[in-house]
Parts: sequence; structure tokens; C-alpha cells
Amino acid sequence: MLAVDAKTFEITDVLAHYAEHGYARLGRVLDAHGLELLRERADDLMLGRVSYPGFFWQMDAPTGRYEDAPLGLGWQGPSLDYRKLEKLEKDERFLAWMQNPLFERIARALLPPGDISLYRAILFHKGQRGGSEVPWHQDGGKLWGLTRDPELQVWTALDDAPRDGGCLEVVPGSHRWGLATPLGGVVPPDQVAARGAERLGVALPVEAGEVVLLHNYVWHRSGPSRTGQRRRGFSACYMDEATRCVRKKKAPRDFFPLFRAGEHP
Repeated sequence: MLAVDAKTFEITDVLAHYAEHGYARLGRVLDAHGLELLRERADDLMLGRVSYPGFFWQMDAPTGRYEDAPLGLGWQGPSLDYRKLEKLEKDERFLAWMQNPLFERIARALLPPGDISLYRAILFHKGQRGGSEVPWHQDGGKLWGLTRDPELQVWTALDDAPRDGGCLEVVPGSHRWGLATPLGGVVPPDQVAARGAERLGVALPVEAGEVVLLHNYVWHRSGPSRTGQRRRGFSACYMDEATRCVRKKKAPRDFFPLFRAGEHP
């Protein structure tokens, strides 16, 4: 599915930008055939043409408010109004994409030596009605229930996401501020104001097939799509295999192995 040569693709400047700003653009590295395969499978899953046991579903909120998104309902029948699909490592197409050799090269450059596991693989979807607005947040903290917060997410655009089409927005360099709260997740409004996030935020419009690297601590958000077009984004979070789940309310999670030490090119 790669549109570039994984071995020769230049990542030095990409990694430097990522280290400084907490995000970096890879450009369009998903080829047209791969894009169609992933788009087709995303809709197969939402419409029930393909299903897997243990899959996670979340419908979008009819109000468009992030806090109104229903929890715990699971599969609600065929619909293109799902907000989030998780456990995409169960699907061979999405798994093949997240295990491509370019992503492995990047992950090995950023993570400790050894095996690399997957924290989560999610499709984030904003439907034709626009989807929900997602506030400034960080992907880490006690909310994630891990011995160590991951630091690398790879976000692939399956649709164009222009400035008014639900594109990602980031606050460059905010990953160096640490967690806004020990819990993690949504950044409290008082800290958003104190840090000047509205002034510092940068929009990252993308075309389908483009990929963005995100540090888990970088403040990021997305607004609704106002174009009348859907916006599908696939996010995979890579982490050191030694990371363990420490949640108490449910049985600790096991994590899917993505790359084994010694097996990479």
C-alpha cells in the first residue's frame, strides 16, 4: 500500500520536526489502491458487511457535542453515523497498513529498542452531517491505565480534510509541557486559556492518503466537517512492548504485537 520506498524515504527532518513540535507530516505515503482498500473496509465495517468478535463501536452524538456521544451501546446496526471504530488490528487490511515497513522504521527510531506493540487502532469518522467537535486533549495519563504513556501515534487520512472539513489541529510544542492533568484526556478550559491554545493552535489540512505523526502529549483537537463530505481518519498508537496495563476495574488488557526485535529489515 506504500506510495514510497520505505528504505530510502527521508525521515531525518520528519523526526526532528516531531521532536521539536510534537507532530510531523509524512506527506502522501498511502497509494491509491491502498486508500480504496481501507475506505472500502471502513464502510464494510460500519454497514455490517464485515464483522469481528470483540469489536468496539461508538455512534456519533446527534447534537454534534463531544460530551453527548453515547457510551456502551456498541453495534447499533448498519449506519454511516458511527463516530469511532476500535480494534482494527482484527482486520487484515488495516493491520497490513499499520505494519508497513516505513511505519516500523519510524517506530524503531522513536521507541526503545525491542519489540513494539499496539495500544489501539481506531477509525475516527465524521459523517456527512459533520460529526462531533473534539476539544483540546492529550492521549495519556491515568485515563489510559498504563505503566508508561505511549509517545507515537500515526494518523492516516482516508478522506480529504481541509480547514473546514474536520482537520486535525495541534498546539506545536505542547508535548513538552507534560500532562495538563494527571488523569489526561480533555484539557481543562482554564489551562486552554492560560496557555493561549486558541492563539497558538495550528490547523493541519490534509488530502486523502497523507499521514501525520502525533506525540501522545501534544494538544490536539478537530472541529466538525462543514463541507458536507465525510472525514475518515485512521489512528494507530505504537508503544514499547514492555508497557503493561494497570487498570483495576476490569481485567488488565493484553496488547497486540506489531513488530518483533530482529525481524525488521
